[in-house]
Amino acid sequence: MQQTGGGARGRRDWLKLGLAGLAVPALAALPGRRAQAAIPDALVAAAKKNGGLNVIALPRDWANYGEIIDSFTAKYGIKIDSANPDGSSAQELQALRSLKGQARCPDSVDVGPSFALIGKQQGLFAANKVSTWDSIPADMKDADGEWVGDYFGLVSFAANRSVAKTMPMTWADLKKPEYKGMIALNGSPLGAGAAFAAVFAAALANGGSHDDIAPGVHFFGELAKLGNFNPAKATPAGLVGGQTPITIDWDYLSLGYRQKAQGKADVTVTIPEGSTPYGSFYCQAVTKGGPNPDAVKLWMEYLYSDEGQLLFLKGFAHPVRYADLVKRNAVPEALAKELPPAAPYQNVKFASQDQLAKAQKVLADLWPKVVKI
Repeated sequence: MQQTGGGARGRRDWLKLGLAGLAVPALAALPGRRAQAAIPDALVAAAKKNGGLNVIALPRDWANYGEIIDSFTAKYGIKIDSANPDGSSAQELQALRSLKGQARCPDSVDVGPSFALIGKQQGLFAANKVSTWDSIPADMKDADGEWVGDYFGLVSFAANRSVAKTMPMTWADLKKPEYKGMIALNGSPLGAGAAFAAVFAAALANGGSHDDIAPGVHFFGELAKLGNFNPAKATPAGLVGGQTPITIDWDYLSLGYRQKAQGKADVTVTIPEGSTPYGSFYCQAVTKGGPNPDAVKLWMEYLYSDEGQLLFLKGFAHPVRYADLVKRNAVPEALAKELPPAAPYQNVKFASQDQLAKAQKVLADLWPKVVKI
């Protein structure tokens, strides 16, 4: 049984490795870190001349973005305007369309891979390859540089045990009558990457595959008919307050919710048993013709530097350059010691871009027809 409760276990109980089947035990005695090349002074100077940076849909409690934003501003003196922090991937792309040419247009987005595909197809992104580009796995970046993965996680369950007395351990468990009205997603799968991933994970557990998301849609259709599916968006407040006592979300978010709930609610987090776990990553992309072109280049360099990547790791999310960090002994020993064995997650595979594109089309057609609330 793989789960974490509200007790005194490590704050990264479910932070797992998924790149190249890398085993964590090898990190137990890292001797130290090697220095990374500094970001060019010329870029820093040009970025400061822009006068600011616009980002969108970056909640402070999502993948440690709060600390990342504060650290960037403290380091470079560039103020960040963080708009619509709870926005979805679809809303991010809409902002690029509707605010094009305006000073408040987002300079970059952080979207699910299916939405990264849409953004590229619609010509919303500019090519940008950071200096650490070669250390990023090929299947987690666009060959043209129009988007690049930044961090990844696995779909998980989180439950407020004051309301959900028994922790659901499998997808089949979610159909039990005791969970009536309790189960929520992080938004609509038609617009939110985390919810899209939840449907894909349900598909893998119900006869589907990376080539067939339909069983996942029908699974949620059944949850809706049973009255177990709650259409409200999953939030930390809803989980702790009991309005949405069971949430299906990324592991790094569920763990963050659990951490915040300490002293308020007993929250348990688990990766669903009995099925292949679904893992995916989010993608950074630079806006084509954005208002602060040099500041956003510096932002990207910071995110993909060792410092930025380790801040993602501090916030439960696996950074895209994790394998490179380990190879170069760049993970601090204190952090490495908190990472558990990777065995349960060594078989996780990401859906290809073609599979994601196909799944999105199927979802857009089926979801409104099948999931009636």
